[in-house]
Amino acid sequence: MTIAITTDRAGESRPISDNSGIADNYSDRVCAPEETFARIAPLLPAFGVSRLARLTGLDSIGIPVWNAVSPNAKSIVINQGKGVTDIDAKVSAAMEALERAVACNPSVPVLDATRQALVERGERALGLPGLVAAGESDLGDDEPAPWLRGFDLIGQQTTFVPFHAALLDRTLERCRYWQSSDGLASGNTEDEAILHGLLERIERDAETLWRLLPLTARLRTCIDAGSFNDPILDEMTGRIVAAGLTFRLFDMTSDIGIPCLTAVIADTDILEAKEPRYHDVTIGHGAHSDPRRAAIRAVTEAAQSRLTYISGARDDVFPETFTRRLPRETQQLFEADPRAQNPVVPVAGNTASALLEYVLEALKNAGIGTVVAVPLLAEPLPFSVIKVFVPELENPDGARKRRFGARALSRALEIA
Repeated sequence: MTIAITTDRAGESRPISDNSGIADNYSDRVCAPEETFARIAPLLPAFGVSRLARLTGLDSIGIPVWNAVSPNAKSIVINQGKGVTDIDAKVSAAMEALERAVACNPSVPVLDATRQALVERGERALGLPGLVAAGESDLGDDEPAPWLRGFDLIGQQTTFVPFHAALLDRTLERCRYWQSSDGLASGNTEDEAILHGLLERIERDAETLWRLLPLTARLRTCIDAGSFNDPILDEMTGRIVAAGLTFRLFDMTSDIGIPCLTAVIADTDILEAKEPRYHDVTIGHGAHSDPRRAAIRAVTEAAQSRLTYISGARDDVFPETFTRRLPRETQQLFEADPRAQNPVVPVAGNTASALLEYVLEALKNAGIGTVVAVPLLAEPLPFSVIKVFVPELENPDGARKRRFGARALSRALEIA
């Protein structure tokens, strides 16, 4: 079986960066994207991926976006990827499809036991009550359950987590745990995958806390993208404006100190629109120890979200999304006046291992005590898939029994 690859009519459009050397500076992967794709391409059919498609030219912006199609997937069929270059976006889509396929059917050993039995054996086991699904009961200490072995990167000890908290099989009915790709990531190496999953958890935590702020406070976090003085970011934002659109960039960085940004894109007349629809504004988030790269991730994700609606292919976007009214507070984000950003201080080290160490240190300094990385692949393959659990961080919206954790409740009390 071969993978079908399709391109849009603008397949030869000018890339974001005409200088591949510049683009290479925006990646912390252990090898070039061309090498990554050469390694994973032969494996895509075995993991159910039948097609890769370039979506970029369906929109007028030109920021690279691809998708990967997995027709018989147990989670979602359409996976998307974005990036600075075309090959970055292509690899991103393929890797997302792979990680979801693995999370639907992890190949690592499963241990059946009660939490109490594990603790009595001297093991550490987390019940993860914050991830219990709405309408489900918490896992009892004396209740048999399947467990996966992980490792706490801060506590430096083996830690077990419930199997169903890592599973992404949407065909399973009445799953006790909320099924989400939050913290799920892939990479050429384990460190690379862990870094990506951990940055996503930090980003989702920061977004939750930022959204709890009053609108006036959120508007004050708007920053001028031009003050980053970054050629890639400048070109991306220039393309947005040239396409007849407007955007805002917000700094939602939390007390953890890892830069987290949000980008919103809309038509230039969004503030005058009387009844804007939900899809008239697209939002993207990004986190990275380098704020320039966090900003680029936010902008590319907002562009990817536009193509989600334009292509109409994503199977977790439902028909009512296209008729739903845009929340007034989302529309009002475009009232913000961007402020100049402080000069960017480069972070030492550009490898996944160095950046992971930096991020873990930031979490420890913020009082976070548990970061569990759970490998989901048993057999050696040219890529890794990891599910990262950080119970003390907030989670995004979802059908969970508990909407907020201690950090969000503390923020709410501060605001009150």
